[in-house]
Amino acid sequence: MINYQTMLNNGETLPIIGMGTYSGENDREITETAIRTAIKMGYRHFDTAKIYGSEVAVGNALRRAIHDGLVEREDIHVTSKLWSSDHHDPVTALQQTLQRLGMEYIDMYLVHWPVALKPWVDYPIPAEEDFEELDMENTWSGMERCLEMGLCRSIGVSNFSSTKIQHLLDFACVTPVVNQVEMHPMWRQRKLRSICREYGIHVSAYSPLGGPGNAWGTTTVVDHPIIQSIAHKHNATPAQVALRWGLCEGSSVIVKSFNMRRMKENMEALHLKLDEWDLIDINKMEERKIMRGEWLSNHTTSPYRTIQELWDDEI
Repeated sequence: MINYQTMLNNGETLPIIGMGTYSGENDREITETAIRTAIKMGYRHFDTAKIYGSEVAVGNALRRAIHDGLVEREDIHVTSKLWSSDHHDPVTALQQTLQRLGMEYIDMYLVHWPVALKPWVDYPIPAEEDFEELDMENTWSGMERCLEMGLCRSIGVSNFSSTKIQHLLDFACVTPVVNQVEMHPMWRQRKLRSICREYGIHVSAYSPLGGPGNAWGTTTVVDHPIIQSIAHKHNATPAQVALRWGLCEGSSVIVKSFNMRRMKENMEALHLKLDEWDLIDINKMEERKIMRGEWLSNHTTSPYRTIQELWDDEI
């Protein structure tokens, strides 16, 4: 029997395949339709964020699906994220997220990035002068208050390196349940996963296919000869092989597609079985930090260099 959920360190459960809701077009009607379709396909984890601009559409779609009897609220897992300009007041930021979602609570609230931006910065690509000093201890204290107030059921982080995880644990009263990071067969995050495992922090993979279709992503992962060969061997698609690899490594995956065929294909990765030799072959693949390396290194502005430096201690 396939286990569709994983247990977090606080006793809550997390569906192992989630649907990402970021879209460059950010069309509310398209997003709502895709989420309703995803629910019918069996998706139960929906990942959003303030900076994605999708919280209203996510909330509309989920509330309508609950009203129509497609799903119960307790069977849905909703994740959103604290944007970097809101580090000074996570409680108010989450209350605003709940207002946009039209919900009383969310299941998981993550610190989106371990960087702070000035309070008025509400755009995803900051300028050099938009950054300010981060007081992570104060931020995490606010996240813990969100938990105490019942605004969310779990708190975690995103894009945190091993060093930043260990620094957070120096003062955290509540250990984060999740660290959501870029992870795929060509950026396997072995050191980070080892550190997170030591502290009971679940690693959730975004861009598990390498981000094809995004400005910063490529098809390098799904086009790799090893991934292609394994897919042919199992009569599967390269995307299913990449997703199944992440699941085999004990991570959950956040997939992003509003295309019905690919949404179904992604969910069917749950039924694929990779053997020991498949995993050995994948571990032979050259590692390339596609999103945080290849794309960011081609942007020479200081903000991108600042974000890239967050990951230097992972190399």
